[in-house]
Amino acid sequence: MIAIFYLALQILKLYSYVVIANVIISWLIAFNVLNTSNRFVYSILDFTYRLTEPFLSKIRRFLPTLGAFDISPIILLLLIWFIEMCMKLYIAPLIF
Repeated sequence: MIAIFYLALQILKLYSYVVIANVIISWLIAFNVLNTSNRFVYSILDFTYRLTEPFLSKIRRFLPTLGAFDISPIILLLLIWFIEMCMKLYIAPLIF
């Protein structure tokens, strides 16, 4: 049971890194630092997009439009942090 708990925490942490990578790559593409015609850049962007977009699109449905600003990754990172804290505070004492 302890191994499953730590595995879940690591998956959440890894997913938060993927969200951050998606944001950074999209910024670099928006500012023309990276070019999507490069196959490697495109494959990384596509990979991170496919992993993050299902959750980000659900969050975007509830947020008002802010023009060019997209705060859905921040909300997703806060949700991941909240889930991690709840797991550490409420589930960890039951396991240990």
